[in-house]
Amino acid sequence: MKVPLSWIREFVDVTASAEEIGTLMGVRGLALEGLEQHGEDVVMDFDVTANRPDCMSVIGIAREIATAYKLPLAAGGTKVPPLQPNGKVPITIEEPELCCRYVGAVADVTIGPSPKWMQDRLAMCGVRPISNIVDITNYVMLELGQPMHAFDLAKMREDKIVVRRAKAGESMTTLDGKKRTLTGDMLVIADAECAEDIGGVMGGASSEIGSATKRVAFEAAYFAPSQIRSTSKKLGLKTEASSRFERGADRTAPPRAMARALQLLEQIGAGTFTGDATDNYPTPYQPKAMRLDRARISGLLGMDVPDDAVARILTSLGFEIPKTHYLGPKAEAWDVVPPSWRVDMHRQVDLIEEVGRHHGFEHLPTTFPGVEQAPPPSDPRIARDRRARTALLGIGFSEAISFAFIASKAAEPFLDGHEPVAIANPLSELFTAMRPSLLSGVIDAVSHNRRHGRPDVRLFEIGTRFSPDGETRGAGFAWTGLATPDHWSGARRAVDFYDVKGVVEQLAAEYQVTPSFSETKKAYLVDGRAAAIVVKGRTIGVFGQLAPAIAAARDLPATDEIYAGEIDLDALSAAAPAETLRAAALPKYPSVVCDVSILVADALSAETVRGTIRSAAPETLIQIREFDRYQGKGIPDGKVSVSFRLTFQSPDRTLTDDEVQGAMQRIMDALTRDLQAVQR
Repeated sequence: MKVPLSWIREFVDVTASAEEIGTLMGVRGLALEGLEQHGEDVVMDFDVTANRPDCMSVIGIAREIATAYKLPLAAGGTKVPPLQPNGKVPITIEEPELCCRYVGAVADVTIGPSPKWMQDRLAMCGVRPISNIVDITNYVMLELGQPMHAFDLAKMREDKIVVRRAKAGESMTTLDGKKRTLTGDMLVIADAECAEDIGGVMGGASSEIGSATKRVAFEAAYFAPSQIRSTSKKLGLKTEASSRFERGADRTAPPRAMARALQLLEQIGAGTFTGDATDNYPTPYQPKAMRLDRARISGLLGMDVPDDAVARILTSLGFEIPKTHYLGPKAEAWDVVPPSWRVDMHRQVDLIEEVGRHHGFEHLPTTFPGVEQAPPPSDPRIARDRRARTALLGIGFSEAISFAFIASKAAEPFLDGHEPVAIANPLSELFTAMRPSLLSGVIDAVSHNRRHGRPDVRLFEIGTRFSPDGETRGAGFAWTGLATPDHWSGARRAVDFYDVKGVVEQLAAEYQVTPSFSETKKAYLVDGRAAAIVVKGRTIGVFGQLAPAIAAARDLPATDEIYAGEIDLDALSAAAPAETLRAAALPKYPSVVCDVSILVADALSAETVRGTIRSAAPETLIQIREFDRYQGKGIPDGKVSVSFRLTFQSPDRTLTDDEVQGAMQRIMDALTRDLQAVQR
């Protein structure tokens, strides 16, 4: 809200400079955004919050300044005589719930330019001067915060003013020259036949004030904020009037604004009031008193405010406190009646905020809050996520953070037959659904890095996934480029499936969980290069090579092999052992290592072979490691040679050769019987 300092001083006799006023008002909740020098005057640009429509006027800002400087608020300019309606302007309100008050007055006018002082003030406030009559309505709006409009009465059929809803298919051309198609939920100001004004938003061109206008009907009304907000949004039409009405106007202001407009009309010699005026006010405003407890003030603010300061602040801001309710030595509360322009006053805390603002929050004592109970424990998910983050960072990955909102098309490959979680009011087509997988954002981040010249990319993200069944927390990762840093001491090797499998195993080891793996099919992974992560019979994630179609859709090079995976951290954490780790003594007795090589079907997974070995082996088998796999010359078709290194050890004795040989024989018998393995 731009306000010239000279205009403010018509309402409050403040001698401070604009800079000093701005500094003080900044700590009173009315921030100064900038200052503009206009000759000898200074324009102050205040940032008015949405809940303070009363400050969208010169008098509203002057009232705040007067309270801050403990000065009286003057009438401003010449004292305005009250409007004396005679009811001779025919005004009909068909929708009193949308327009609860409409004031109209008729004047004979002579159209011309407004005085230079008025034009200068309007221009300093960012309003273009047009003509004396239009300038008067804009001047009153800026001064008092009440939007006004003027109709050329000769263009109004039967001189009638009707406040009604628009008819189905009704249209009109507004003052900006655009034809607007109206809907039945919009409010219009009409004559006997047609709409002449979109109520509270913009007037119509058909009744516009022109150089030939001789008689006008001034309008000042109150419109329901929700109605103006809805109409303005549907038409894409934002005006100075709509921005005030949609925040909440003062329903007692229309007659005051009309009286001020008629005073200015005669003051600048633009015309004469005919005496005909109507104030159609079906349901008068009834203010309600609010209780303000003395103890509640200090309890909420954390400081004591003297009783006389409370009374001064509230009365200076326009609140009424009946004399019988002023706090005395034994009284404990006020009954406070908020002014009609303070539409933000709803609860006792709102009153206390006003007291705190103008008493000065800078007076709050510096104290530490009392600790009455221990703080609640941290969310266990924080520590769980930290463990996963630490593990992935240790492997060499960098963390990415992406939006939880994604395009519906980007979500499709990751839905797995579920419906997407759609957003009711998306910001754009790029944010129409909640992500079903973290991989969508991680792959986009990989693409961004590749486009900026990074050949080797390792990224992960920890976050929430969304499905119709609810939310789950997961870790997604992607890896492309070299498996190890490029270095002169070793050969270059690109990342492969087993590198990513190692990432999963390392992450699971952080939670003391040993996963198994099985083949799976996913729309976003290459068939034959995709595996499910299984823990205690439950699939908790997948990993594998990203499908080329998904990579191409994100502008990734066709030559890149991108490996990606995702794991459910909720499930992984639930599978972790509950007991605390315990230290154990180092083994006293030596271990025995045996190697075994077998021929098995090449379709058989190494996990199946290891499972068979474990089921047949005694408890002294402490480790199984696959160290060789061979297919080629000397190996029958459909077969593969696999070598395992088995480690046996007992915590309480040295194992004998017979014990180890017996264990190896049982293992070999199980492999032969269950897997048709042949020892080599």
